[in-house]
Amino acid sequence: MLFRLFLCFTLIPMIELYLLIQVGSAIGGFNTILLVIISGFLGAWLARMEGMNTLMRVRSNMQQGVMPTEDLLDGLIILIAGIVLITPGLLTDAMGLTLLWPVSRNAFKRFLRKKFDEWASNNTIDITRL
Repeated sequence: MLFRLFLCFTLIPMIELYLLIQVGSAIGGFNTILLVIISGFLGAWLARMEGMNTLMRVRSNMQQGVMPTEDLLDGLIILIAGIVLITPGLLTDAMGLTLLWPVSRNAFKRFLRKKFDEWASNNTIDITRL
């Protein structure tokens, strides 16, 4: 687990720096910074909109007496996307925007549901194997 965290905290920033340098040399430093800022604002706006839509669906389901499990999982994924979007960089912004897009979010949600079902059947929760 410690090795995975070390890789995440060293490899991801190194990849981000490499991408920023490559894109900066291709389109210029100012345009690269502008691209990161625009993708951050777009991601924040999209996360807010998707989060509000999910919150409204959760409220509606709760008022009808239906457990909003799918919507709560959507909310978790949107939260993860928002956290990833806070990190400056092109790769993390692309990952965050991908998680916010409903089509790819549904694919990630299916993966998470499969993992949750696996953990429930084994009576274990091992987040290090995610």
